Parts: sequence; structure tokens; C-alpha cells
Amino acid sequence: MIRSLHRWFGLIAAVLLITVALSGMVLSIFPTAEALTRPAPQAISVAELAARVQSAEPTVEQIRRSPSGRITAYYFEGDQPASAVIDPATGKPAGSADTTPLQRWMTNFHRSLMLDDTGRLITAGGAAAMLALSISGLFLLARRAGGWRFFFAPMRGTGNGKLHAVVSRLALPGLFLSSLTALWMTATTFGLLPEGSSAPVFPAQVSGQTGVVPSAVPTLQAIPMDELRSLSFPAAGDATDVFTLKTASGEGYLDQGTGALLGWTDAGWIDSVSHLVTMLHTGQGMAWLGLLLGLSALGVPVLGWSGFSVWLAGRRTGKATSVPAGNADTILLVASEGGTTRGFTATLQTALSAQGLRVHVGSMSGFDASLWPKATRIILLAATYGDGAAPASASGFLRDFKGSPAKPGLSLAVLGFGDRSFPAFCGFAAEIARTADEKGWSQLLPFATVDRQSPQDFARWGRNLAQTLGLDFELNHQPVAQKTSQFALISRRDYGADVQALTTILRFALPKTSLWQRLTGQGLPHFEAGDLIGVVPQGSDLPRLYSLASGTRDGFIEICVRKQAGGLCSGQLTALEPGDTMTAFVRPNPAFRPVRGRKPVILIGAGTGIGPLAGFARANQAKQPMHLYFGARHPASDALYAEELSGWKEDGRLASVSMAYSRTATPAYVQYIVRKDAARLGMLIAAGGQVLVCGGREMASGVAAALAESLALQGMTLATLKAEGRYAEDVY
Repeated sequence: MIRSLHRWFGLIAAVLLITVALSGMVLSIFPTAEALTRPAPQAISVAELAARVQSAEPTVEQIRRSPSGRITAYYFEGDQPASAVIDPATGKPAGSADTTPLQRWMTNFHRSLMLDDTGRLITAGGAAAMLALSISGLFLLARRAGGWRFFFAPMRGTGNGKLHAVVSRLALPGLFLSSLTALWMTATTFGLLPEGSSAPVFPAQVSGQTGVVPSAVPTLQAIPMDELRSLSFPAAGDATDVFTLKTASGEGYLDQGTGALLGWTDAGWIDSVSHLVTMLHTGQGMAWLGLLLGLSALGVPVLGWSGFSVWLAGRRTGKATSVPAGNADTILLVASEGGTTRGFTATLQTALSAQGLRVHVGSMSGFDASLWPKATRIILLAATYGDGAAPASASGFLRDFKGSPAKPGLSLAVLGFGDRSFPAFCGFAAEIARTADEKGWSQLLPFATVDRQSPQDFARWGRNLAQTLGLDFELNHQPVAQKTSQFALISRRDYGADVQALTTILRFALPKTSLWQRLTGQGLPHFEAGDLIGVVPQGSDLPRLYSLASGTRDGFIEICVRKQAGGLCSGQLTALEPGDTMTAFVRPNPAFRPVRGRKPVILIGAGTGIGPLAGFARANQAKQPMHLYFGARHPASDALYAEELSGWKEDGRLASVSMAYSRTATPAYVQYIVRKDAARLGMLIAAGGQVLVCGGREMASGVAAALAESLALQGMTLATLKAEGRYAEDVY
């Protein structure tokens, strides 16, 4: 419900919100400019200020103080009205008080789109939509993070989805404040709020005298200039007129002959709140807040574009619709990192609905059995992220699930999705199944898995489900073809050919993408070193994954490939010449990348595992302390990235480089130098360091054993480091 509300409010109101937000961003600059050009404030009374201004401009009719502290006087030059910004130190004009044509136009456009009251109502509608988006977005961010306690944890995910979440978290406070104050101001304009305190009754009797000097009026002497809103002088030659004084605390009249206070009304709470709301919305008097609101407004176009891209991507995947949760007899909850598991969920939902079941589809982050009063079965379809972890969309699920008792009459099935070539195959789903068994949940089906998105595995599980439910259906899932691009080879660097162990660093040009493709998310997604590229070799439909040694900002795709005996993909890649192309797609791998900051990063790899580690070093413009431990066969044949590593160490992108060669007179493997450096590594880890390991599984196993010794010196274990998200592997 919250997601649908958020989506449709955003899509329908996107253009209006972007228009109003950008104009508000421009307007946020003016309070800062005003604060920077305002004459220095003075710790004087209203009486002294009025005397100085009247001395400099005898025809003064009114003095106003804006929330920013700027003093403006209105007077006559000859028979023409004039105004000026006043220097309170002298009472003399210090600059023009006129607003620029740009500011006047932008203000009218922002308030009413140049459409008067009709435009004010339209922009108020936009503010209401923004308020609804801010509130719903807040709850969706909490759900995405796995609960309110993890709201400020590092944001997981990739692409436009992560961009939308990160910008939302930064912009939400400002957008919430801007929309709420805008609605208050609109309600005030149209008289929808209780009226503030009215002005005191104009005095029926005055002294009839004139000529009192403002500096001699006790009331004006007692009021600091900082509390002044405005002071209006009596009309020249009219003995029945009075001074009108407005301050932060109220409004009153002063006799122009005696200076006596003739009437006073204290400001009500509506007046105080309305004044505060105006300051909060415009930044007048709070220039720093105005700039923050302007930056928040600048996030609206980014949120509009990224939100539209996410919605468009969801439409392409054919995301299943569902009945309301309260009316469903079957609950399908999905946890997916890249979106493919949602496609399987849609196939299952379609098949079950065709059999007459009332199916509700939702995210596993929304697990709450009390919301499903009519449900008799729950099916959890869970992908595994990284080293057996939950996808970002279900990061808090296991915690909530372990705290929820089994519900009588509600049976449960768990289906895991993963890649059997990885050690933690379907680790997250397996943990759910174990927890369900421990909690005593009734089992709808035994725990099952789908390997590498296999339609056959899914269909086999579906037949078991149909038999259990006593229904007749087949799960004929048609995977959505992965969108591939053509990458042309720019250059190649060969190593080890002389010893029949060819390893090549291949650099490809990025495919050209039109503006429309970028705006609609159809172009090559943003990528970083450590992400994966799926290469589809000729004669096969099964892609091979390689770790990227470059990011989008580098302007190219770079991978490290070793030719394997009989390897179809590696053979084709290492045979490419500049100008040749490969067919591939980019896949995010956010679990394997350095956490930004000043904490040390320990990079450990061997062979072609140097690829992403070199990419991390290349991107380390901030000079975060990175320590590289690398193993290869021989410096004469396998010194991958040797020149770059030397340069990166010299310019500070690498704090240290430790090498191990296994085919020299003193052979050593990378795990040996890791063990030898145990004390130093232990201190780096104790200082909050992160460890990233890339290469073969045997090497990674040896490194893990060696690191255990370093961790033991600090009273830590590898399991602790993994639980804290400070140890990650990319192994093959």
C-alpha cells in the first residue's frame, strides 16, 4: 500500500514537483546573498534606530526589519516615494531595497506558477504530494534498511535504486520541512487557519500634540532593534495620527506628541508560528537553512529521474500484481537483489491465480503474519546476496522472523535461488528454512533450491507444489533475456605467453548510449571496480562472469583473463585483437568493494584476482590507506599491473605493496606473506580495517587461515569480521 501510494504520487506529480523545487532552489540563493550584503548589525534600541534614520531622511514614513535583520526605510525624494537599505550604524541609505526582476518573477512563479489563486492551489497540491512522498518514502527507506535502527546504516544495492535511496535519505528532511511549511502558508493565505491577534482598536483620543522625538519615547527605548518588525511614522501635519509599532511580541500605537502607549495587543501563537514558518520556508533570517532546503530541492529532479527509471525497469520485468493482503489465501514474499527472482515470483503468481487462488505478492521485508487473516500458506522466494547474506530488500527479515511465533493454520515453504558454484549456495534461504523448522512452522514443502536461474529446477519444484495443493499447473518460466551490449577491444597486454600460461589485460571501449537511453535507464548501468561483467561466448548461452578492474568514471571496461585449457570463453577472449568485439552485460556486485572513508583497506589477491584490486587502487583518488598483498608465479612473466602499482604507491593511492612469487629461488604464496605480516595486519584490522580477497578458492582458503592468526592477536575471529561487513571474497 505504502509503495503504491509513493509510486503513483511521484509519477503523477513529477513534473510539477520538479518545476516548483527548482524554482525554490533558485530562490534559496537570495537570502544568503542578502545576509552577505547586509550592513553590520547594531546593539541599539528602536528609539535610537528611528532617530538616526529620521535624522538622515526627515521624510521617513516607515522603518521595517526583515527576518534576516536587514533594515529598510521608506521615505520621499521630493514628491516621489523611495526606499533604501539602511545602515543602522548611521541611519543613512546603504543600498537599494528593490528586489531584482529575476527574484520577483521567480517568486511569483514559485508561489503560483504566474496563475494567481489558481496557481497557488496547484502548487499547494504539489506540496501535499511532496509531503505524502516524504512520509511514505521515510517508511520505505526504513523498510529497505531492515528497520528503523538501521536507517543510517550504509545503503546497499546498486544502480538507480540505490541512487534513489541515497538521495532520498539526504533530501527527505528538507523536502518534508518545505512541503509542510508551504501548506501552512497556503492555508494562511486562503484563511483556512484561525486568525492571529488583531490590531488594537485605534485610539479614540490623542493628545493633539506633535513633534515628539523618537529617541525620547520610553516604549521605543525599551525595545531592542532585533525585536522590531516595523515602525510607521504619523502623517505629516495630521495631529490625530499616531506611531504604529509592530514587534515580535505584539502591536501597538504611540502618541506623536507625548510618546505615550495608547493601545497594545500581544501577538498570539498563530502569529508566532506563522512568522516562524515563513522563516523556515524562505530561509529569511536563516540563510544556512535556506541553502540546505535549496540543496534538498536540487535532489527532486534526481529522485524523479531515478524513480521513473526504477518504475520503468519494474514494468519491463513484468512484476506481478496481487490481491490485497487481507483478502489473500496465499502469500508470496520475495527477496531479490538484481530482480530476476521477482520474475520467477510473477510466474508463480500467474499460475496460482489461474487456479483460483487469491495471491498477494510482497517483499520479505514486510513479513507480518497478523496482516494475513485469511491466508493458509506462505511461500518465501529468497535469493542470496554475497557470501550467504540477505539481499538489501530483506536485510532485517531474519531478525523479525526469528522474533515471530509460528502461526497455527499457516504453512510455509522456502525456495532458494543462487549459484551452486559459490560456497554459500542459497545460504540466506537455507538459514530461513532452519529458523522455520526451529520455530515450529508447519511445512508446506521441503526446502528446495534453484541453481543459476534454472527453469527446469523451478518447474520441478512447481510440480511438487501442484501435487501438494491438489492443483493442476506447470511453472513454465520464460527468463527475460539479459540485455547485452557490444564492447570493442581497445588494447591488450599479454603476460606469461612464453611459459604457456597466457594472461591478458583486456581494455574495451564503452558502447555509445543516446540521451534517451540514459534517461530511461536503458543504457549501460553505472558500474565500479569489483562489479561483474557477464561475457556470452559464441556457441553458448551461458555467460561467464569476470570481475571488473575499472569503473564508469574510467571511461572503459577492463578485465584480467587467463587462458584456460579447453576454456571456451577464455579462449575466445584471449584471441581478440583491437577492433574485435565481445557480447556482454554488466552485473552489480556491491558486496565486494571498499567502504569509503579513512579506515584502512587490505587488498589480497593472486593471479587474475589482481583485476578488481587494481581497479580499487586506480579509483582511490582520496588516498584512503590501501595495502596490497599479491601473489603470482614469476616477476618476469606474471607482473600484472607492475608499472601502475609502482605509480599508485608513489602517488599515495596504495599505502604499501607486498608481493609473493611461487616460481622463484625463494618461492612464496600470498598466504605466506599474509601470515608473516600478521602483527601489522592485526593492527590495521583493529583500527577498523576492511579485508577484500580476490582469486582462486584454494588461495582464499589459505588466506583465511593466515588471517585467523592476525585476528587472534586482536581477540577477534573471521566470523566476527564477516558479521561486521569487513571481510568479503570474490573467488572462483
